[in-house]
Amino acid sequence: MTRRFAEAEIAVLEARMSGELANLIARHGGHARCIPAVREVPPADATQQAMTLLHELCAQRLDAIIFSTGVGANALLREIERQGLLPELLDELKRITIICRGPKPATVLRKHGLPVHISAREPYTTEELLDALDEVELNGKRVALLHYGERNARLVAYLQERDARVLEFCLYEWQLPEDTSSLTQLIHDLCAGQVDALILTSQVQVRHLFQLAEREGCRQRLAEALRKQVTVASIGPTCSEALQQYGVRPQVVPEHPRMGHLVKALSDYLERQSQTLPRS
Repeated sequence: MTRRFAEAEIAVLEARMSGELANLIARHGGHARCIPAVREVPPADATQQAMTLLHELCAQRLDAIIFSTGVGANALLREIERQGLLPELLDELKRITIICRGPKPATVLRKHGLPVHISAREPYTTEELLDALDEVELNGKRVALLHYGERNARLVAYLQERDARVLEFCLYEWQLPEDTSSLTQLIHDLCAGQVDALILTSQVQVRHLFQLAEREGCRQRLAEALRKQVTVASIGPTCSEALQQYGVRPQVVPEHPRMGHLVKALSDYLERQSQTLPRS
């Protein structure tokens, strides 16, 4: 039985933006159960990587830089600022072509007065970034690539096929929460039909959810529950494709990959579903 949005138990796996997402849900009259599924952890050599990138910039051995995420952009700026070299980094970045996968890294960079020369269109996935790069001369160009929380092998392969010289950097990594007890309990609640809706905003949330379910011996039951008992809302094609790898097709996917659109689409969906229930 589908409950109205205001009555529903809505699970949220977002970590960094969980407060914003919970506020959006509350504004629509709902209640969020926020249980982060991901930690963003700097690797042990994050400072060394950032300094290597700055060294390459100062030696004028880079023609372009690709920022995959706002988190990665912030990580680079933060690491270099700790070394007291932020003005040097900003000056050197202004000399080369800056490419962003989406609006989040662009926003971070523009706050520091940096131009963004090339940006992917919605929904801001690797596919759209490759489309944008199709128009760029890359042969022989030296390109720094700041990955998201894991290596983007497809983007690296594309750049190498275009005969670019790629320097790869990863200034944060996706990991499970240190304490997974709340997430494990959520998995059991999902399997038991005690959660009405689940909001997913990244592919790694999906993977971590099913990774823990595998440990608990209930991966198939979780997939079945998400197919038949729980309304699943997903933002963007990458997250939706990750779900489909586990046999789950989200019922709610907003037209635009933004949290406000996602919450509104979920609210509308639950309201419609509750109104179609047969009257007793």
